[in-house]
Amino acid sequence: MNKQNIATAENFDVLLSWLDADREVAAQKYEKIRQRLIRVFVGRGCLDAEELADETFERVARKVSQIAPDYVGEPALYFYGVAEKIYLEWTRRQKKKLLTELPTTDENDDGDRREIEHDCLENCLAKLPSEHHRLIVEYYREEKTAKIENRRNLAQSHGITANALQVKASRIRVQLKECVRECVSERSG
Repeated sequence: MNKQNIATAENFDVLLSWLDADREVAAQKYEKIRQRLIRVFVGRGCLDAEELADETFERVARKVSQIAPDYVGEPALYFYGVAEKIYLEWTRRQKKKLLTELPTTDENDDGDRREIEHDCLENCLAKLPSEHHRLIVEYYREEKTAKIENRRNLAQSHGITANALQVKASRIRVQLKECVRECVSERSG
């Protein structure tokens, strides 16, 4: 076992001790916090919610020996604060990733590329199951305040929460983006 793993194991023991003196109770608290973090990340549209929850625990474990002695209050709140920072980092990474993945259209382009992208989007939408097609089109139908009300109604009509709708739309959007990228690549190739 290398030195870094020993330090991590020691930090994990300190983390469990911080959660509760009884190791069994500490393990239960650990799992409860982890499940809550996963639900929060999923609710915010994170497709890799479990990884983000694990990253939250890793960061807290690295700092726990410094913060535990002077920390006052429920340790779970500290985890939620760290998770908020991790979520913000994740959203920045997603935005950068999205910007690099989006097809670019040159302003001097005669519109052929844009037309290809539009045709590919239409084709990819047609390939979706009809329920997904209707959902994603409805999801992006309105703008501004009407968009919020539309999405609330859409979630109710599907019998899911607004957060679940956001996750579902995000997963469909990922499929569409990949399909459009492949289509544009084939046609431009």
